[in-house]
Amino acid sequence: MMNFVVKTIANAGALAVAVWVLDKITLTGDSTPKKIGTLVVVALLFGLVNFIVKPIVKVLTFPLFILTLGLITLIVNALMLLLTSWLAGKLDLSFHVDGLWTAVLGGLIISIVSWALNLVLPDED
Repeated sequence: MMNFVVKTIANAGALAVAVWVLDKITLTGDSTPKKIGTLVVVALLFGLVNFIVKPIVKVLTFPLFILTLGLITLIVNALMLLLTSWLAGKLDLSFHVDGLWTAVLGGLIISIVSWALNLVLPDED
């Protein structure tokens, strides 16, 4: 259970950094607590998308992983971020990613920041 909480906090922190750095990734809200709550829900949604959809996409695009020496990972991460943005819109959450290239940069930022946060945060079960 602790591992799940740590990963959610890392995802929320990484999403916050992406929102802060990139103008075309938006998180709107009336107050800071509402933004934090939305960020945590979007982090849970992002984790769910990465847990369920990403392995399926990786299996289906395995030849592209070999052909591009893994660079297709950037596109897969961007697609997971765009899917999260779409689902957040359907759930009436105020999180939006505008465009594929923004999603590519956002996915790269989220990957780096969540990796760094997972190194720092404890991960005991």
